[in-house]
Amino acid sequence: MSARESVAEPGASHTIAILVDNEAGVLARVVGLFSGRGYNIDSLTVAEVDPEETLSRITIVTSGTPMVIEQIKAQLDRLVPVHKVSDLTIEGPHVERELALIKMSGTGEKRVESLRIADIFRARVVDSTSESFVFEMTGNSAKLNAFINLMVPLGLVDVSRTGVVGISRGAKPL
Repeated sequence: MSARESVAEPGASHTIAILVDNEAGVLARVVGLFSGRGYNIDSLTVAEVDPEETLSRITIVTSGTPMVIEQIKAQLDRLVPVHKVSDLTIEGPHVERELALIKMSGTGEKRVESLRIADIFRARVVDSTSESFVFEMTGNSAKLNAFINLMVPLGLVDVSRTGVVGISRGAKPL
């Protein structure tokens, strides 16, 4: 994934995992913290991860200088529904993935070339008509970006992406 500039300052991209109470308004408070201070969110995913404890995990990809990233983490940690904030980027080895659905239109040679490239990138065809098809692909953001860029001249119609999810490697929980 390419590093992007935040409104505050340019810097390296960081993946931050946040364990929060699964209740109304929590996501709005987290996003409000970013927008209120002019920090950009490059990617955002959220889902319930523990129904018994009613906990959700929010994964945010953002960028900034080390000082800005530390400010973001400290401010997130102070929010009442937040249980834990973890910067996966600096806390050790981790795995990041994203899912994309890529819709293509075309016939003939462009269609054949799209399918050939999809095979190389291990993208799967999940829908097909005589004039279009949809690929499903997972991987890191850089891999998805490379595939999408190759599809543009071959008839790219639409792209839908989930955003980055990440988890630390090893036995230790968030």
